[in-house]
Amino acid sequence: MENREIARILAETADLMEIAGEDSFRVRSYRLGAAAIEAHPERVEGLLNTPGRAVTEIPGIGKGLAGSIQEIVRTGSCERRDHLLERFPPTALEFLKIQGLGPKSIALIYQHYRVSTMDDLERLCQEQKLRELPRMGAKLEEKVLRSIAQYRQRAGRFLLRTAEQTAGELTAYLSELPGLAITPAGSLRRGRETVGDVDLLVTGPQAETALERFVAYPRVAEVLGRGENKASARVGREGLQVDLRALPAASFGAAMQYFTGSKDHNVALRNRAVRMGFKLNEYGLFRTSDDARVAGESEEGVYQALGLDWIPPELRENLGEIDCAAEHRLPRLIETADIRGDLHMHTTETDGRASLEEMAEAARRKGYEYIAVTDHSKALAMANGLDEKRAVAFARQVRALNRGGLGIRVFSGIECDILKDGRLDLADDALAELDLVIGSVHAYMNLEYAQMTDRLLRALECPYLRVLGHPTGRLLLQREAYPFDFDRVAAEAVQRGVLLEINASPERLDLGFTHIRAAHAKGARFIISTDAHHPKHLDNMRYGVTTARRGWLGPGDVLNTRPLEQFAAALRKN
Repeated sequence: MENREIARILAETADLMEIAGEDSFRVRSYRLGAAAIEAHPERVEGLLNTPGRAVTEIPGIGKGLAGSIQEIVRTGSCERRDHLLERFPPTALEFLKIQGLGPKSIALIYQHYRVSTMDDLERLCQEQKLRELPRMGAKLEEKVLRSIAQYRQRAGRFLLRTAEQTAGELTAYLSELPGLAITPAGSLRRGRETVGDVDLLVTGPQAETALERFVAYPRVAEVLGRGENKASARVGREGLQVDLRALPAASFGAAMQYFTGSKDHNVALRNRAVRMGFKLNEYGLFRTSDDARVAGESEEGVYQALGLDWIPPELRENLGEIDCAAEHRLPRLIETADIRGDLHMHTTETDGRASLEEMAEAARRKGYEYIAVTDHSKALAMANGLDEKRAVAFARQVRALNRGGLGIRVFSGIECDILKDGRLDLADDALAELDLVIGSVHAYMNLEYAQMTDRLLRALECPYLRVLGHPTGRLLLQREAYPFDFDRVAAEAVQRGVLLEINASPERLDLGFTHIRAAHAKGARFIISTDAHHPKHLDNMRYGVTTARRGWLGPGDVLNTRPLEQFAAALRKN
């Protein structure tokens, strides 16, 4: 069992405990345990099977939680979770993904109406019965109905991280066969924030043998089909569908292009081929007149034969990339190697899992020149947020740490809550002591469009605000972006010199690529940061970079690609 599966079951148990109204301290211990297990670099199942080792070696895992983890590894669940699932239907966990519903409201709804399916919940709202319960009304019914519709649209989608991890595990497993070339395609290769399935392409002398090995993979939950050149299966407890295609070397590039997509990009490319007297499919590029193969072994060859520069997969959405490739105007996209520092992370001073020194050392090992430590402000009481006194004291601690010679520069910062009325959570004189202030919305996300727009515009008036954090508030597959006039807010941020964050947390990837392009067109500048709560989360930077690439950004558009002195000068200028 993989760590992320153990973590998922612990997190689900915490959700069920919260619905049941259990002690908040115990709920929090399960949530923190889930985070610790997911972030742990060593496979927990292997640790448990090693004599003399124990899961309590992992910081944050006590004896009680260790017992639950052992149960999960042994049986796929734990007694506490199973007991709670006897009290509440499994769909209670799905209900938590509906905006407007929290653990207490779900418990109340179940207590009164015994709803057990999403259809039951939808019917309850349509019959206007939700408003009969305390603290619920017509507006909540409307919100729940909208969210149910959005939830159904998201059904069968998976986070980019989940798809990437599954593809990586399978690639390592199949690579034990010699001479194979294995490449992901589809929306995973394009870097979409969520994917429906995973396409893997394989070529080499043992490509057909790879199909047999694939369907025998230990984590295959269900084989969906096995043909001469393709096998499909659902993998892992998540049930992510993976399609493996075996291809001859002569058509590998054409198949890579075809199965990478997007559909709109492929249609435009095929139309261009037809106009030039060719036909293009997954087998190659052929002359229409005599069916002679013109290209197909490599993607670059296909694009070149069509008079185009090779187009990076992240741009293949038919949003102008083909014209740019024909005119040699494609941008030099940002790469992970361009990033010189991470500017949004949390430590044990609030809700992080590692100390300031540990986060700094982890960043130094990644080769970064600098980081900014941005713990939460006091409004986030559950995260032990900093008040003015603690924020200033922490800034002094950071300065003292820098004088000690860490091998990396640490900037003092804070992720300051944007309150309901648009004020920042800390007084100006405290913010003035800090190197970097990120302003983020963490509460009151259900405001009306105009009210949320005004709230963000007022926040931008703060002279110490440098970055607007995770600007739309979305949580992928869980929560839609809150409604506001993005164009107006982006324009005001440009006017005031406030940067927009591309939050690389796989659950957020906020901003999305359409907002990045819209803001970039207005002259916006960006940072890419991980919002790390553990050293392992620093590795998520690649997801933010991928999202930035999908937004057509180059290194010059992102502040934290600058060398230390230039970056520090930019902060001082502000």
